[in-house]
Amino acid sequence: MPKQIVLLASLFLISFFIQYAIAEIWIPENEFVGYFDSNGIYTVVGTIKNSEQSGVIPTVIINIQDGEKTITKSFEYPPIEASKDLPFKVKFPEINSKFPELKNPEVTYVHTEKKPSNIQVIYDKTLKKHEDGHLTGRIINNGTTTVYNIKVFATIHGLKQVLDMGQNIEMIDKMEPGEIRNFTMYPDPSITSEISYYSCFIPTDSTIVPVYTKRNGEKFYFRYDSGSWYYDAKFNDDGTELSMETQTSFALETYANFEFPHFKDNEKFNVFLNGEPKKFIQSIDERGNWHVAFVVEPRESGEILITGFSEGWKPEGILIPDWIKFNSGWWAEGKIGDNDFVRGIEFMIQEDIIKISPTVVIENDQTSVPQWIRNNAGWWSDGKIDDKSFVQGIQFLIQNGIIKV
Repeated sequence: MPKQIVLLASLFLISFFIQYAIAEIWIPENEFVGYFDSNGIYTVVGTIKNSEQSGVIPTVIINIQDGEKTITKSFEYPPIEASKDLPFKVKFPEINSKFPELKNPEVTYVHTEKKPSNIQVIYDKTLKKHEDGHLTGRIINNGTTTVYNIKVFATIHGLKQVLDMGQNIEMIDKMEPGEIRNFTMYPDPSITSEISYYSCFIPTDSTIVPVYTKRNGEKFYFRYDSGSWYYDAKFNDDGTELSMETQTSFALETYANFEFPHFKDNEKFNVFLNGEPKKFIQSIDERGNWHVAFVVEPRESGEILITGFSEGWKPEGILIPDWIKFNSGWWAEGKIGDNDFVRGIEFMIQEDIIKISPTVVIENDQTSVPQWIRNNAGWWSDGKIDDKSFVQGIQFLIQNGIIKV
């Protein structure tokens, strides 16, 4: 074998092992790109790689140089199973320059328990890319329980790099054990002619677009599942009407399903597109969240207005994401280490759940935490103490230098 080939092979292997040894959760350079979509909106797509032996909840920080200003946004995504990938897509309608500079992304994460999905893509001749660039395929529920609100995501590749993220355009509200369903994906029309293949098929029952905006001066979290894109969410002054901009690239009918936290039983929503009433279905799920679902027409765009939210909304108590409570329980049981627990604390500081000086920085190298805090974490996870008591315990750790800041 020529020496040059041996050398190149050796360099490739060294690069490969360095990448996998150092970057356990990362986004490869050739799988992180930005482009202007068919509606002229700057769009960033990428693939998060999880080479950990456990599930993780990733947060991606995207920085874009837009002329003289830098735009920075952070996005928390649903859990990724061990040794799996997650494609994502984010739109930046505020980009004004013709040649924005997409900088290297930052990825942080916390460990979580993510069991393998019972929904699997069927890899046979029905999984097919068509001449116009769209893809069709089938999924099956291989489990013994019904699965709800299924989405299928994939990475769309050109010859040299990722081009787009695909997702099924049909609403798949549930699948019974053994059931098989068809799905269809369409790329953005602006990159159709460049498509080489699809990969990283990820079926999930988690909505991939979490959103928050201000309502009555407080953060209001909601999420949606759709083949369309919604952005610039704003409430009116009394917190009863939510408006958003929408853009749909598909020349086919798709859907939108919004999930809002329940406030009052008598909330009755209405949906308008550019001032015209829109047919919709309102329901409530087993966790008590409101759902507002409607059909999205081909290339639908403009302003969506959802009315009917009750006045006087305020968040109940301290808003702490479920994954932090789950992680605390696993930490109390010794299933995850102190550093993973501290990452949850970092998140609570960043989100102002725990108040500390804005000039301090957490040193995430703590190796010992008092047993009483571990006990508190277990009791809090089991619902034996409330959120406020748990947060006060964490504040004690910070104030006394047990977790260094």
